[in-house]
Amino acid sequence: MAAGQGKRMQDPTKPKVLYQLAGKQLVSYVIELAEKVGSAKTIVIIGFGREQVVEFLTKKFPEVATAVQAEQLGTGHAVMQTESLLKNFSGDVLVLSGDVPLLSLETTRKLIETHRASNALATVLSVVMPEPTGYGRIVRSADGLSLAGIVEEKDASTEIRKIREINSGIYVFDAKTLFPMLKGLRKENAQGEYYLTDIFFEIVAAFGPSSVAISTTSDVAEVTGINTKLQLIQLEGLYLRKALNN
Repeated sequence: MAAGQGKRMQDPTKPKVLYQLAGKQLVSYVIELAEKVGSAKTIVIIGFGREQVVEFLTKKFPEVATAVQAEQLGTGHAVMQTESLLKNFSGDVLVLSGDVPLLSLETTRKLIETHRASNALATVLSVVMPEPTGYGRIVRSADGLSLAGIVEEKDASTEIRKIREINSGIYVFDAKTLFPMLKGLRKENAQGEYYLTDIFFEIVAAFGPSSVAISTTSDVAEVTGINTKLQLIQLEGLYLRKALNN
């Protein structure tokens, strides 16, 4: 997903995913991760500043496909735009965020392995954050072992906001389940958007709690999205320190 403007970057002329971290565009890290994990087809969902993004992709990653999200109506709406490109695909769809550059290959492989070992129809990557403000919360079932749903903060009750386990925005879906479920999404929420996370509620309701799985990571930095120039500087510093220590 690489369609957003990134308004908090405070540059209306530049798509967020083309900002550089350690000399490389944010979206490059994500595409390269998809390649390393063995993606049969990589689709970049573009929107704001798409001419710039297409120009970059044509030069750097000519093998990737693009899907246009002309209007940014939420994460669910973004993934809807890929359906025609995946209409004959019956495998797993890995959804990554174009502004999350430090996600590791190890964590991504673990996510996919958890999804397949659980025979899940959908799997989410989560992390426990000391300060989860601003993030969607992972709501587990009573036994704590399975997912009851994902609630965005703007739609969360006071009790749910106390939860520190958050949704990273990184998922694996069974393709044959994903696209029919997308057609049923509604934007009856505080942001008036089609939330991809609502699919988890729908899958649990239709197929039971065992149909969804949760994979976890303890590394907050690797699932941190970049929303401001300060966050970019901070993550770049972390990336460079890790590189020096390896």
